[in-house]
Formats: sequence, structure tokens, C-alpha cells
Amino acid sequence: MLTLYPEIEPYQTHLLERETLSSGKKHEIYVEECGNPDGIPVVFLHGGPGSGCRPQHRQYFDPEKYRIVLFDQRGCGRSKPSGELENNTTAHLVSDMEYIRTQLGINTWVIFGGSWGATLALCYARDHADNVIHMILRGTFLGRQQDIDWVYAAGGASKLFPEAWHRLTHMLDDAEQQRPLKAYYTRLTDPDESLQLSAAAILNSWEATIVTMRDHEYEADLTEAPGPLAHSRIQLHYALNQCFIENRPILSEIDSLRHIPTHIIHGRYDIVCPLQQSWELHQAWPETSLTVLPLAGHAAGEPAVIDALVKATDAFADEL
Repeated sequence: MLTLYPEIEPYQTHLLERETLSSGKKHEIYVEECGNPDGIPVVFLHGGPGSGCRPQHRQYFDPEKYRIVLFDQRGCGRSKPSGELENNTTAHLVSDMEYIRTQLGINTWVIFGGSWGATLALCYARDHADNVIHMILRGTFLGRQQDIDWVYAAGGASKLFPEAWHRLTHMLDDAEQQRPLKAYYTRLTDPDESLQLSAAAILNSWEATIVTMRDHEYEADLTEAPGPLAHSRIQLHYALNQCFIENRPILSEIDSLRHIPTHIIHGRYDIVCPLQQSWELHQAWPETSLTVLPLAGHAAGEPAVIDALVKATDAFADEL
């Protein structure tokens, strides 16, 4: 079974300025380049929305063969302003990707994205198909209301993890318990910082419970500090707005993508993004290849998922 490539550091980083906001600040997008400057350009699209890139994300690619581009999406990670929601939509992120490509002097590139990153990959590719030579998608998320509800409304993942769902919803009223997103968004944007932190801790616990396939029960430690509030705010901002793609459903615009060689990888026991989403994408786009991992969940860091992703990037590099 393949493992990640060794840790590497960027050979160059950038902070690219975008448009000015009503506050007078500008969106600034953190970008880093790793590996071989003369290698195959590949852009890594992180999930969330809101997560940001981590050093591990550089390690899915052979650093001698790939020019690895990673960037923190608007408001995420090292991009500024942290947690900014103004002008933060899918269309803005697609525009940022195209700006990054041109600023780095890249003609065409490989798109590598998982979960929300797969959504963004598909949205970029349908608008800029001529700039994409290959795509590797993991744990496809189609961004429809039904896909959002599976994670954040009663009747989906809640039926598999009723204890964790109870921890998420028990303090809400009956109506809020069925669809708790708005209630949590209100708490995450409340002036009371203690309320923000409490809401983020409980929300992060729910997501951590369902993201990875384990051979033991996940036990949340609600005494730990939550992840960045910016992550939770941005994630709910997108979820409450149907990922800003309601008027352009991904499956309705497959024809513009058919010529792009695409490999889809999905864990059979993915609870965040059920396999049905990759299956529907593959049925609408049979030119893709679909690999179903029989004992894997959603997280990109699971051994079976790492193995499949590294095999996919190695195989494409060998083809070229």
C-alpha cells in the first residue's frame, strides 16, 4: 500500500491581492508552490468550505514530477481577512483560481480536489475546460440541498450517529432540531465570543464524528479548543446558500467536461458525502473512471484513500 511522499516545504509563496471590500480591506489569497518548478502543474483544492491547506496536502504528489500549487480559499487559513464572508461565493473562488493560474504563468493544469474541493473542481472545469488537462476527484460533493441536508438535517447521517446528533441538537427547540444550520450560524456570528466558541466546539465534534471510518467509537472532547471560527462560519455560509450553485446544478452541465480525463475515488462508507453522489456523477459522465474503496470513509488521510490518491497521481505522471 502506498503512503504519502515525504514532507516538503514550498519553494515560493505568494499573497495575491483581489478586490477591495466595503471595509476598505482586500481579499488576499495565500498561494504556495512546491516540488519541481518545471513539473506538471497541479492545483490542490481543499475542502470545507473553509478548511484551508495543510502540509500533508503537498504529499500526494511526486515532488520530482509535479509543480504543486496549493492555495487557501477566501477567508480560509492564511488568506486574509480571516473568515471574511463578503464576496465569498463559488464564482469568486473560480475567479481566484483563474487569477492564480495566469499569475503563475501556467497554461494548463491538473485539478485535484476532495469533498468541497471536488465541487469547486467541477465548477471551475465547466467554465475553464480548456485549461484543465486532468482531474482527480475524491469523495464527490455535488452541493445540492439534499447533499447538504444529509449532513446537517435530521434524517441523513443523524440516523447513523444518533448520539452525536443529540449532542448537536438537544439544546435547540423542536423546529431548529430538524434543520440546525441557521441556529448554529446565529451563534457563530453572535457578539458573545463564549457563545461562538461553544457552538464551534459542538459543530466541530459532529463533523469529526462522521468524517473518518474507525474501528472504535469517536469520543468528543468538548473541553478542547475548537478549530478556527473562520472555518465554521464559512462552511455554514456556503451551506445556507446552497453552495451558490443552486442555479447551475453540476449534473446539468456535464457536456462541457466530457473531454477531460477524470478519475473519481470514493470510500464505500463515506458518511459525509455518500457514494451515491460519485455514482450519479459517473452515470451522467460515463467517460470518467470510478474507484470505490471497500473499507474507507470520507477523510483523505485514511490509509486506503491515501493509497488510491497517490496511485492516481503517479499513474497520470507516468502517462505524461
